[in-house]
Amino acid sequence: MTGSRVLALGHYQPSRVLTNADLAELVDTDDAWIRSRVGIRTRHIAAADETVDSMAAAAAAKALATSGLAPQDIDLVLVATCTAADRSPNAAARVAARLGLGAPATMDINVVCSGFTHALATADHAIRAGSARHALVIGAEKFTDVVDWTDRSTCVLVGDGAGAAVVTASEEPEPGIGPVLWGSVPQMGNAVRIGGEPVRFSQEGQTVYRWATTQLPAIARQVCERSGILPEDLAGVVLHQANLRIIEPVAERIGAVNAVVAKDVVDSGNTSAASVPLALAKLVERGEIPSGAPVLLFAFGGNLSYAGQVIRCP
Repeated sequence: MTGSRVLALGHYQPSRVLTNADLAELVDTDDAWIRSRVGIRTRHIAAADETVDSMAAAAAAKALATSGLAPQDIDLVLVATCTAADRSPNAAARVAARLGLGAPATMDINVVCSGFTHALATADHAIRAGSARHALVIGAEKFTDVVDWTDRSTCVLVGDGAGAAVVTASEEPEPGIGPVLWGSVPQMGNAVRIGGEPVRFSQEGQTVYRWATTQLPAIARQVCERSGILPEDLAGVVLHQANLRIIEPVAERIGAVNAVVAKDVVDSGNTSAASVPLALAKLVERGEIPSGAPVLLFAFGGNLSYAGQVIRCP
């Protein structure tokens, strides 16, 4: 049995940027109101012809180019998303076709905001079991397709984009991807919803906020324990980029006093399953976390699900 590691990362965001001032022309809001409640300044909005799979493929292509692997080397593609417009072919199959991959297994994973960390764990498990050797793990969302632009409580939150990781088998004695800790609170699953006709995103914001700020720090510390890492030894913390008012207190309560804490939500908004890989890829691209250093990835949200692991920075 082998372990696995993240070999390379990539990200993609649409070129159109929507500012808080732009939103103030659509709904009754302003920059001060938005920043005081969620900490967001801007978000990226996909064009009509930009799809979940096209953004996923763009991010994956960057990760693949950085990895040094050939397209034919990839034998597993996992796309975490809850906003793909089509059921079949799934987004992963479309990505494989766009990138000219050989004959990989292709699966979409819908755990909403914690989809990427669930998918990363799934790829790690597949590699450890010998079912795959090189995987593309992608989080991609076009959340602006399902938002109500007349609802100021939700339309100020969301953005579009994708982040991707190339995950490969590793024989190193120290695991590159630590054990996952995942779970959910089924009785509270309706606190975040995407459904109806037309399909729209809605949530019980205060319920999610209280749950995240009170329950998640202890769970995140358990993730570190499973990996044999003390919180103070973390070099980075990448939480789901939902709300700056959640990220900052949760990171503080974890006790990662020496870590760089990702705050990409300020510029990208909440990109659901894309938020963790998008934020991580940017930190690595800017050189803010050294190669080989331990980084906590921890996501939470829809279904009131959560999943996290400690990885070694590529």
